[in-house]
Amino acid sequence: MAVAGIICEYNPFHLGHARQLKLLREAMGEESLVVGVMSGNYVQRGMPAAWDKYARAAAAVAAGVDLVLELPLTGVLSSAEGFARAGVEVLHRLGAVDTLCFGAECGEAAAFQALAELVEGEDYRQALRQGLDAGLSYAAAREKAAGSLSALLRKPNAILGVEYCRALRTLGASIKPLVIHRGGDYHALAPDAKEPSATALRAMLPGDGWKDFVPVPVAEILGTAVQYDVSYGQRALLARLRGLNEAGWASCAHGSEGLWRKAMAAVREADSFEALCAAVKSKRYPMTRIHRLLLCAYLGVTAADLRRPIPYARILAFGHRGQALLRTLRKTSTLPLINPGQQPADRDYFALEVRASDLFTLFAAPGAPTPAAMEQRARIFLEKK
Repeated sequence: MAVAGIICEYNPFHLGHARQLKLLREAMGEESLVVGVMSGNYVQRGMPAAWDKYARAAAAVAAGVDLVLELPLTGVLSSAEGFARAGVEVLHRLGAVDTLCFGAECGEAAAFQALAELVEGEDYRQALRQGLDAGLSYAAAREKAAGSLSALLRKPNAILGVEYCRALRTLGASIKPLVIHRGGDYHALAPDAKEPSATALRAMLPGDGWKDFVPVPVAEILGTAVQYDVSYGQRALLARLRGLNEAGWASCAHGSEGLWRKAMAAVREADSFEALCAAVKSKRYPMTRIHRLLLCAYLGVTAADLRRPIPYARILAFGHRGQALLRTLRKTSTLPLINPGQQPADRDYFALEVRASDLFTLFAAPGAPTPAAMEQRARIFLEKK
């Protein structure tokens, strides 16, 4: 039984993702099973997802993914390196995944593995330090240090691909990478007919134009689900940040090098999330770092939290083939697999997860319900026959 893993966000699942599944099964066989390790109610760029994790997981299963597990919150809110490592660790610890499939704008599996090996070496680290000391930005210094493989560090999906391969090496996983070449522009605001960017589709919200670029079952599920956006809950976010004391700011994730002090001062003047981000922004840090800092401060996620070991993987949705796979994984996995509503052994991590979900609902569209206790009331989506 061939089992492939995909580390994903599906925000939303679109035609480009459907193409990836099609090509994956052409390469591995039509009977291949696919496990998606998907970010939950928040995504790696430091924003609330456009739909909650249970709706997005249900849409993914309806579109062909067999089983969807949640990428732990602390992995989602980490850097690209931490995000990749958390996803790979979940797949590795399942004990039955043999392939990691990811999309990239360029490169073959061997090139990603070669660059992953290179960046672990002292020569690369020394070249990177020299570039930074010469005044180059981190991205420019990284590309220069990578030499002939630098093309893999110029596109966001390719950068993640390198981090996936690094994590595979570090964890000693036997999982093999499978690269699916993708077209289009990751950041494009005009959707490509065959491979639209999720960025372009989210730009169409709250309208219905995005439905033309997703599989029909996805449109049916997400079309009736509550939508979320940081702008809808920015007053709640500002209120929590203004109430955060100095100790709270100092301990929050991504606030190192005094960045938290700048954010703490800015939130006292800013009257919107956009204005707050503009006040904190600097040439030194990408905007995603600012977003993650502010989101972690809002959620009460500390730097120590991001270093916590992954305690379990939460099951979000599965199809009938995924149900059979799940029975196998319960025997092979060294990571506990937790049902929605189930109280895991790690109560502290569960409390963090519950708080994050309770605060997520405050980003709901105007007029939508914003109840707490999502984790306690949720149920697994099972695909209908």
